[in-house]
Amino acid sequence: MSNGIDTDIENARSSGIQVIARASAVMRALGRHPQGLSLTAIAQEVGLARSTVQRIVAALETEQLVEAMRPGNGFRLGPALAQLIHQTHTDIISIARKALESLSEQLQETVILSCISGKQVVVIDRVIAEVELRVVFPMGRSLPMHATADGKALLSTLTDDDVEQWLGTELQRFTDSTRDFSSLMDELSRIRVSGFATDDEEHTPGISACAILIPTFMGPHAVTVVAPQSRYRTRAGQYRQALEDCKASIIKLVGGV
Repeated sequence: MSNGIDTDIENARSSGIQVIARASAVMRALGRHPQGLSLTAIAQEVGLARSTVQRIVAALETEQLVEAMRPGNGFRLGPALAQLIHQTHTDIISIARKALESLSEQLQETVILSCISGKQVVVIDRVIAEVELRVVFPMGRSLPMHATADGKALLSTLTDDDVEQWLGTELQRFTDSTRDFSSLMDELSRIRVSGFATDDEEHTPGISACAILIPTFMGPHAVTVVAPQSRYRTRAGQYRQALEDCKASIIKLVGGV
């Protein structure tokens, strides 16, 4: 008799583990696609039947771990996940701070950490270089996504259709180097492959930058090295390698998607 009960308990435990694993797979898939996914796309991503995914998403939506986007645009991670992250104090700023300081010290350049806020990129942390000729960014400063390195890195996480919907096709020009819409879309295609984005005096004359995308379970972020054009021109390759190392350090601590 006890053997039968033990078997039932073990089966229930295995079933529960499977449900958790599948729900986790769905959430990770959505984390990799912050622009949202349809039920069919989620099913293809995680290798489950659409009906199974629909049940899982419905349960996650009830707990606000997943939320529906506007009609017909699928689902994305929900607000309850951000609340859980906040409650456990695993915020990206405190986790990434040491890596940012190390990067700035190594390169002797200003380094910023940014994320998407509304339809702009916002600076959420920074380390200012202790050199005479340097770039200083105010905390919380919002910047146009199409004319900055970190903005373009973050834009690359969206589909082409979403980028057009967000920005429109008539982009504000800040300098003679600011990209038009067609050039921007070509650049985003390259960024999606390499993970790197650049700003070659596209927002501010005399200032250039190189950014790397940091995809985390807390959403996409970007780390950027910002420098006077005179130094950037000769050190761009060094910046890229240092950014790769910085990304690896952050992902090791915070977890990637």
